[in-house]
Amino acid sequence: MHKTMKKMPRPFDWNQARAFLATAEEGSLSAAARLLGQRQPTLSRQVASLEQALDVVLFERVGRSLVLTRSGLELLEHFRSMGAAAEQVSLRASGQSEAIKGRVTISTTNVLATYHLPPILREIKKQAPEIEVDIIATNELSDLMRREADIAIRNAKPEEPDLVASLVCNTTGHFYATRAYLEAVGSPQTVDQLSNAEFIGFERPERLLLMMESLGISLTRDNVKFSSHSDTVYLALIKAGLGIGLLSKEIAKLTPDLMQVCLELNPIPIPIWLVAHRELHTSRRIRFVYDLIAEALPKFESTP
Repeated sequence: MHKTMKKMPRPFDWNQARAFLATAEEGSLSAAARLLGQRQPTLSRQVASLEQALDVVLFERVGRSLVLTRSGLELLEHFRSMGAAAEQVSLRASGQSEAIKGRVTISTTNVLATYHLPPILREIKKQAPEIEVDIIATNELSDLMRREADIAIRNAKPEEPDLVASLVCNTTGHFYATRAYLEAVGSPQTVDQLSNAEFIGFERPERLLLMMESLGISLTRDNVKFSSHSDTVYLALIKAGLGIGLLSKEIAKLTPDLMQVCLELNPIPIPIWLVAHRELHTSRRIRFVYDLIAEALPKFESTP
């Protein structure tokens, strides 16, 4: 009997990968074709050839847009890494990597700027010492259309058509409080017990009350004694033992005294989007910083 030979996938070229990446980021073949300066039928054939080579369906059509399938999402980060690697190879081969210089402005939240950006900036300095970085640490959305920033790190996908957005990672939010606070209020661990606890509000107490109601937890303004628009102040209030607050698991790990509250609650999804103006595709310094952040941020999610 002949042994069944495992079918090997056919090789694909970089043009197919670029077509897939552009379509995934732009959301349609027409927008991707404009971005790459190609005709739409040509781009469509490249995507189809990649699907045939990999033996997977990468997109499904929803209205006028193309949405990544589960297989497409799983492969997207691998292709992004290939893209970043290809660009670095090109730069180094031409002896231009040291020539990347100039100012890049990054807008992100206070917490991300405080805890996540410094090691990324250290890597930027190592690889491109002539890059200058300005950080706008704010919880307000900087207007990339008005060029208030070159790159923004957000928790929501922007709607503006002239912005390029990449979902770089997903993390989860949980409720935390200090050990001393939980012992003082009897360590509430069920949804019913939480109704008697005190919570830290973010921005406005009403925002927290609406979110808790959606989770099946009934609270009133009496449950929210302290609120802040600053996420670093918000974190400080939780660490001071003034109540229970919602934090990403990565930030909570940085404070060993914090304990997760009510384990029966489902994690709250927190997407992290990397956003830039379309100049991303023509500015080498912005592209360099953008790709490095896109590569580094998911590593925080997996850090034990």
